[in-house]
Amino acid sequence: MKITFLGAAREVTGSSYLVEADGLRFLVDCGMFQGGRETRAKNQRDFSFDPRSIDFVILTHAHIDHSGLLPRLVAMGFGGIIHTTRATSDLLAVMLPDSAHIQEKEAEYANLDRFRKDMDRRDKKRGLPPRDIAPLYTVAQAHASLKRLNPVDYDLEIAPHPEVRCTFRDAGHILGSAIVEVWVGEGAARRKIVFSGDLGQPARPLLRDPTPIHDADYLVVESTYGNRDHKSMDATQDELVEAINDTIERKGGNVVIPAFAVGRTQDILFLLADLTRQGRIPKLTVFVDSPMATAATEITYKHMALLDDETHALMGRHGGAAYFRKLSFVEDVEESKSLDRITGGAVIISASGMCEAGRIKFHLRANLPRRESTILITGFQAAGTFGRKLVDGAKRVRLLGEDIPVRADLYTLGGLSAHADRTALLAWLGHFRSTREAYAGGDPAAAQRPFRSKPRRVFVVHGEESVANGFAADLQAQFGWDAVAPEPGFSVELI
Repeated sequence: MKITFLGAAREVTGSSYLVEADGLRFLVDCGMFQGGRETRAKNQRDFSFDPRSIDFVILTHAHIDHSGLLPRLVAMGFGGIIHTTRATSDLLAVMLPDSAHIQEKEAEYANLDRFRKDMDRRDKKRGLPPRDIAPLYTVAQAHASLKRLNPVDYDLEIAPHPEVRCTFRDAGHILGSAIVEVWVGEGAARRKIVFSGDLGQPARPLLRDPTPIHDADYLVVESTYGNRDHKSMDATQDELVEAINDTIERKGGNVVIPAFAVGRTQDILFLLADLTRQGRIPKLTVFVDSPMATAATEITYKHMALLDDETHALMGRHGGAAYFRKLSFVEDVEESKSLDRITGGAVIISASGMCEAGRIKFHLRANLPRRESTILITGFQAAGTFGRKLVDGAKRVRLLGEDIPVRADLYTLGGLSAHADRTALLAWLGHFRSTREAYAGGDPAAAQRPFRSKPRRVFVVHGEESVANGFAADLQAQFGWDAVAPEPGFSVELI
């Protein structure tokens, strides 16, 4: 048996892992690389395998850096089933067509730009063929990939193949996110691989805590925040209160919040409602300007059973609307444009979370030059993204073809991350125990295997290179595990 790390290897995006055993081939995740021009080129290159040779896909969750290349995979010949949780399946029905729409619009804009610069005519004079830029995939191809989905409940064992068993456990990261336990082979040759997916931070709004896992032969674990801890929720709420009150009440400006449409937007709405309930901030005029966030919020309420008790109590059937002066979910493009004429008193939540695409770019263009406005960064900003430039302190930025001064105040709320921090990661990993103890009363064949107190090997992924390497070293030092941060394309035999 062999695993190859196709993405999220010493970087945060592009999660994808190829598992091969006795002629069987399957993927865990098929994510898009996110960032600057270099990462976009990664998405355009051919897969390192024949998509037609893949028997099935196991998907941990809906975020585009885990799911975003599925339409391309299907378009290039994959004809198998994509197994994932029910909530993830519902989210993908919104997110993948939206991603495809962005691909089409960006290709359209790039080709128009080429036309404006008369590049095609010059190419023709040089005897060069047309170089029209094609989208990574189309909306039609995204819809075709949705037909391959098999929605699965948490904690239900499925058999994607006669020699494979799989169970999805709640990862507490976003709605529907999963830790995946995969058993490959039969009898004494059976091996268990655990893929952590993206793990959530315990005791955070909306979702339940990540499910503890107690045993694995091989473990693939994320490390996004493996080198630091988040601010406490109390400190995060204090900073959010300061940003809101200083901007709305003292400066009279707008608060612009780039937010992931899935998970982060719903977290922010919960916190704003809760802080209003506590009397710490005034009732606000809030615009959620993202059709995908609107759809994701509706899907969230469809899956209320997956939310924690605190969320049930506060949000109820009405989504906490009573705690807002006005809560508006913006759909119409013209209404979205009108938000940029508001000079103060509004909270605008818009996607994308890393400021790379979507309506947020227009709201930033309008508000970055305003000293009375505030930009509130609430999530991880990958290297090369526009959001990362803001976090790194850029004084001027290039946005939508314009040179924009950065005069607005910038707040970063590290405590809202949907990813587990270093302490939470180590606590989750601390649940792994001896194989014999874990299998007591379980699989008789597994119970006869040699006693081990640790996974055979641990692969640290989904972290920037220095973070992943450092976290792997920490696991070696703290747990005595054989831990490594694989390089992109690294393959290893699982014996």
